[in-house]
Amino acid sequence: MTGRPLTFLVPEGIDDPARVSGGNVYDRRMRDGLGSRGWRVTTVETSDGSGATSALREVPRGATVLVDGLVALRAPEAVAAAAARVRTVVLAHMVAAAFPDATAPTVAAERLALTAAGHVVVTSRWTAEELHRRGLAAPDRVTIAPPGVDVPAEHSLSAAGKEPPRLDLLCVGVVAPHKGQDVLLAALDRLQGRGWTCRIVGSSRPFGAFASSVTRAAQRFSGRVQLTGVLDGPQLAAEYRRSALLVAPSRVESSGMAIAEARGHGVPVLAAQVGGIPDTVAGGGAVLVPPGDPVALAAALDAWMMDPALRRRLRAEARAARAGLPTWAGTVAALSTALESS
Repeated sequence: MTGRPLTFLVPEGIDDPARVSGGNVYDRRMRDGLGSRGWRVTTVETSDGSGATSALREVPRGATVLVDGLVALRAPEAVAAAAARVRTVVLAHMVAAAFPDATAPTVAAERLALTAAGHVVVTSRWTAEELHRRGLAAPDRVTIAPPGVDVPAEHSLSAAGKEPPRLDLLCVGVVAPHKGQDVLLAALDRLQGRGWTCRIVGSSRPFGAFASSVTRAAQRFSGRVQLTGVLDGPQLAAEYRRSALLVAPSRVESSGMAIAEARGHGVPVLAAQVGGIPDTVAGGGAVLVPPGDPVALAAALDAWMMDPALRRRLRAEARAARAGLPTWAGTVAALSTALESS
């Protein structure tokens, strides 16, 4: 087997269909795509800090290692030690310090890992700017490699892009405080008299207590809100096709892969104006509201529901924006260049 060797440290279970997340999808696409750029990738899954430490110690001197940011947080001292003898690149999907509930040890671990790494790859301009603002990585040590989008063929879009006949809302992402599903339900509670339905797609496993509270809150809507669990591939594509609007009420978001996927399907977006979301929806087809504000979200949803002209305009803008969406090939190329220059 030929090619430049690369060790890629990722969280355990990135191929587990029950653990689908934006970070896992991104890691898989990079793992599978780097071979076409001349890399021979050895993927090491780690479940804790000791596993990550052992894997980093085994990387040969002078080699190249790519470390997922979650793994780096678990073993920051090992990342710092590895950076002294191998080319070390951290793939930072998020800025841990930007989360409201970030603990002091987590913030310290992130600082140690990112400042020690030879290079940092991020998924949005906002993340790069946030790392610079917090003194975690200078701009010349950061590469922006936004997630790509698989744009469906025109014939696969529902009703040739016509507005769906019902006000079906879709929310995609792990059921977690930073994704804001509780904000969405609080907003929908103000709109009980409207003819909407809502499907919340995503894993309930990582944040069980929060997910249980969302599930209980959804029960008061008498079936109009459904939590589907994880959907992937054709099932998730079908959800985008049937939906009239993607709602992304995140409190923290680096870029928003579900938002990009919705745009690939020509689905308009109502999202929180936070993190990298404004960049992700550049080009139109979206409405932004303040994060964590169910009143503002309800008002925006009500305006969308009551105004057919607004719905048509946003859908047309979302479809037009499909031509300018990033590709996964471009993402792989950007990462490969960062690995070569680190």
